[in-house]
Amino acid sequence: MGILKKLGPGILFAGAAIGVSHLVQSTKAGAEFGFGLVWALILVNLFKYPFFRFAPQYSLATGESILKGYYKLSPWVLWVYFILNIATMFTIQTAVTIVTAGLAANLFNISIDVITWSFIVTLICVLVLIIGKYKLLDTLMKVIVTTLTISTVIALVMAIFKTEHQFSFEQVIPSGTAGIAFLIAFMGWMPAPIDVSIWQSMWTLEKQKTASSTPSKTSMIDFNIGYIAATIIGLLFIGLGALIMYNAEETFSSKAAVFASQLINMYTTHLGDSTYYLIAIAAFTTMFSTTLTTTDASPRVMASSFELLSGKKIKHSYAIWMIILVLGTMAIFLFFLSEMKVLVQIATVLSFVTAPFYAIINYALITSKHTPKSWQPGILLRILSYSGIIFLIGFGIWYVIQFF
Repeated sequence: MGILKKLGPGILFAGAAIGVSHLVQSTKAGAEFGFGLVWALILVNLFKYPFFRFAPQYSLATGESILKGYYKLSPWVLWVYFILNIATMFTIQTAVTIVTAGLAANLFNISIDVITWSFIVTLICVLVLIIGKYKLLDTLMKVIVTTLTISTVIALVMAIFKTEHQFSFEQVIPSGTAGIAFLIAFMGWMPAPIDVSIWQSMWTLEKQKTASSTPSKTSMIDFNIGYIAATIIGLLFIGLGALIMYNAEETFSSKAAVFASQLINMYTTHLGDSTYYLIAIAAFTTMFSTTLTTTDASPRVMASSFELLSGKKIKHSYAIWMIILVLGTMAIFLFFLSEMKVLVQIATVLSFVTAPFYAIINYALITSKHTPKSWQPGILLRILSYSGIIFLIGFGIWYVIQFF
């Protein structure tokens, strides 16, 4: 129980990361390439690791958010983040909410349209955050992440024993426009876009408000547990896709909500109708965790960014930005849902092409005069950081050459 109490931001990170990238992208990777893209998942998680780590590490070292660190480096850095976040936060929120809504309709078997379900899911998330605040979010996410981990492991074990076709662990590199586009999306959002590290910085500060001890480097254990959990669950979903859906004759929908429904139906077909609730709960908790954490994180970072850039403390700024997020998301549901695929593609590409920017800025900050020397990374993390930056830039150049 003592360890569970100390956990918090790392579990929230896992909840935020384990969403579309895992349920949809990882399962599709298994469905289309078998175990052939395990290399991509491990590689991108390894190379992104330092940049996710540096955000909570900076907050523990200084007692301030990484957003304030960005501002100290240069106000333009924070302006770039602010503008990029405005460009993507509504689309990302809409995407995760609509998938959660589709899964809720499937799980609870209540025949109302997906837009109404989306309103219900959004309302529940807002009520949890307004009434329970960070403390309830922290507690709830531990339950949710534990539930989805256990249910996913059980489903994978059942799939291993029930699968009838042969599978190979041979690694592959996708070819063709569609294959490369999928690889970009898969690696861009795995385990999450690097700017999600900023969310964990904010959650780390919230956790410290109730902490009974002074921050130390052992506090990073929380982050490592969350990051490892997100990586392992990604591998579990690849395994489920490979064991259940690989070489299947069914054509999978490009719409995330429809794909999720197909996924549940295929699982129950292969594993038996008795597994329906197990699979449905695993899928629903996966997406609800992401929807809940994004509903909290986007208003939190936007409120802090705006206050830093304007130089003014604004009363109820978190609530104001939550209202803005909800209204913007509802506007997309009501007026731009037909353009959702294009909007998600834009958000995915932006997440991928901006990854080197966030990687460089996070590294620059953690090694700058603004971070105490005792908290700066050692030689191994510095080498991994340089390797990660080269990897992200190189992969970005390769993407541009392939498409343009």
